Amino acid sequence: MLLNLAYKSTLNRKASVLLTLATIAISVMLLLSVERVRQDAKSSFANTISGTDLIVGARTGDIQLLLSSVFRIGHANNAVQWQSYEYIKSQRGVAWSIPISLGDSHKGFAVLGTDDNYFKHYQYAKKQALTFAAGRPFHNAQEVVLGATVAQQLGYQLGEKIVISHGMGNTSFHHHDDNPLVISGILAATGTPVDKTLHVPLSAIEAMHNNGHRSSGRMISKPASNDHDHDHDHDHDHENPNEATRLNNLDTEPGDLIGNTSQLTAFLLGFDSPLYTLQVRRNINQYQVEPLLAIMPGVTLRELWDMLDIVEKILLLISLAVVLISLLGMLTSLLATLNQRRRELAILRSVGARPWHIFGLLISEAIFITVLGCLAGVALLYILLLAAQAGLQSQFGIVLSINALTGYELTLLGGIIVAGTIIGAIPAARAYFYSLADGMQIKT
Repeated sequence: MLLNLAYKSTLNRKASVLLTLATIAISVMLLLSVERVRQDAKSSFANTISGTDLIVGARTGDIQLLLSSVFRIGHANNAVQWQSYEYIKSQRGVAWSIPISLGDSHKGFAVLGTDDNYFKHYQYAKKQALTFAAGRPFHNAQEVVLGATVAQQLGYQLGEKIVISHGMGNTSFHHHDDNPLVISGILAATGTPVDKTLHVPLSAIEAMHNNGHRSSGRMISKPASNDHDHDHDHDHDHENPNEATRLNNLDTEPGDLIGNTSQLTAFLLGFDSPLYTLQVRRNINQYQVEPLLAIMPGVTLRELWDMLDIVEKILLLISLAVVLISLLGMLTSLLATLNQRRRELAILRSVGARPWHIFGLLISEAIFITVLGCLAGVALLYILLLAAQAGLQSQFGIVLSINALTGYELTLLGGIIVAGTIIGAIPAARAYFYSLADGMQIKT
């Protein structure tokens, strides 16, 4: 009976109640959306690369190397010599390696030079391998494999020819028109930066920058063999073009082979056993031929989130402050109407309502408004997620999860309802102490 009375009393004040409901709903949506985007952003970043033990690049910051080589954010200031890559990948315990060369683009999408090991060993999410939605990997220096987003947004199909541009970004002043590439494959969507990347053989990068664009910074002279004291049989293999053919496993012509003067942005390493990871990492960081840096992706990702922890806390505090303001708005509304309802409450007392009935009526109204506001906020959250899902995935690589509320999100909602109940107790306590005579008194 008390809840039914609270419901009818609330309906009698539609305008003020609807306004209060709207503010609570919007604040709840903001709080939950910030939390959902924060969690899904962490998950999307963590899912970008999996099964890779080390990322090696020129000596720079750990996070900078991770962002530039995996997430295509920022640029690497220096490159890794091909000779160093050959030496490191031949170390004991290295199961596979993936060379990466960045610096070109196509209509705003990054172009990544690599070899066929990329399609064999690169993994994302929970060690999921790359798969092809159409076509196959590249087989020669005239072919390119597109990420899912590239093919979808640009409307490309298998067999079409495209031209790569020098430099990153949407604007380029040099196009490699003399080296058009044929689309040989389109990768299935992964929800990672792979979707927004064009993959070409390293031999194609070499060919494009050998044809009148040697000043691109990708070419250097081969270091002298006495630059280091390591005594390994493979040091002489750099002189042999057949070795380059074997390493890249591409059906290229002799003139398109990867030269031993090529430079890389970075390379990925996988080991036969995790026991080799720390040892090889230490050796790479102490490498004497050139300054190199080896990072473990998982550790560096945690460092990145530790750096952003203060930002996350600020966003959470702002969202909680908005929720608190909306609840204070409900308190203001209840207190403002309380004086107008003194006659109503007095009449209830006159027909037998006890003081605790009045208290229960007021606090039930506050709980009713808070719960409805939370439900409306959850509905708005899912509408927002559905509307923003495609944009966040294509622009930032963040895959929003459209699933049931998590335990933490339900805890937040529970906390909001408790706070609404406490705030509703303030006008309820005031109504409790109103006397029958005070309510029936006619003021002039």
